[in-house]
Amino acid sequence: QVELVESGGGLVQAGDSLTLSCVTSGRSFTYRAMGWFRQAPGNERESVAAISWNSESTRYTDSVKGRFTISRDSAKNTVYLQMHSLRPEDTAVYYCASFPGPLFVSQPDYWGQGIQVTVSS
Repeated sequence: QVELVESGGGLVQAGDSLTLSCVTSGRSFTYRAMGWFRQAPGNERESVAAISWNSESTRYTDSVKGRFTISRDSAKNTVYLQMHSLRPEDTAVYYCASFPGPLFVSQPDYWGQGIQVTVSS
């Protein structure tokens, strides 16, 4: 079992920055790829960013490239999502997710409860 707990969401203005954190517990964090997903009202959940177990590989959806950075700290069992130059269209519930293996080639098998990020114009 893996438990994921997100923090750091909130209400910000367009152009602001925000960092989300996700602390994991349970199964080994070290050998699992991690990711951030988001779901806006009326939309399907989409992958925002993912990072491999050793941080050597990352993946971003096109709309956040150059603005968001995913990172992880294995000593703290924590994955981060730094978000800069936030836009109203970034408004969504953000979910932390854990993949079943070292790379993000499959679907996550564990999810956090989600955290709201709202960007006002």
